[in-house]
Amino acid sequence: MTKKIEQLVLIDGSGYIFRAYYALPRMTTSSGIPVNAVFGFCNMLFKQLEKIQLEKGGNVSVAVVFDAAKKTFRNEIYPEYKANRSDPPDDLIPQFSIIKKIPEIFNLKSIESIGYEADDLIASYATSAQKLGIKVMIISSDKDLMQLINEDITMLDPIKNKEI
Repeated sequence: MTKKIEQLVLIDGSGYIFRAYYALPRMTTSSGIPVNAVFGFCNMLFKQLEKIQLEKGGNVSVAVVFDAAKKTFRNEIYPEYKANRSDPPDDLIPQFSIIKKIPEIFNLKSIESIGYEADDLIASYATSAQKLGIKVMIISSDKDLMQLINEDITMLDPIKNKEI
């Protein structure tokens, strides 16, 4: 018999990647592969999971949500969408594929979908879960997601470690 999920926690994995990359000095493996973002991502995810376990307990499901690519459906609507955003640093690019495997290692669901940003997916999953009577916690510093907050959907800013 499976237990009903009481709460869904959606972690903005793409936001974590960039925070981890810029928070730590350059680190590499013995073969020269950069891993500072990988190391920081793992640490942040582990600390967040510890906090969730201590505070929530019970039937909580956690998913890490990633951007799938730079181009999204918004680029079709408005070609200049995020046109001024620079490409990720060269030493971060090889870390993306490593980081996207980490949720599976932590026994978590990893979500991404071609053509959609993490915040689009988070919004879709959060509203769908709410319709099923599941409480949702979004962990992201993306202020656009604040519009989802209500009695069933809460948000934690991981930078300030504060519930919004």
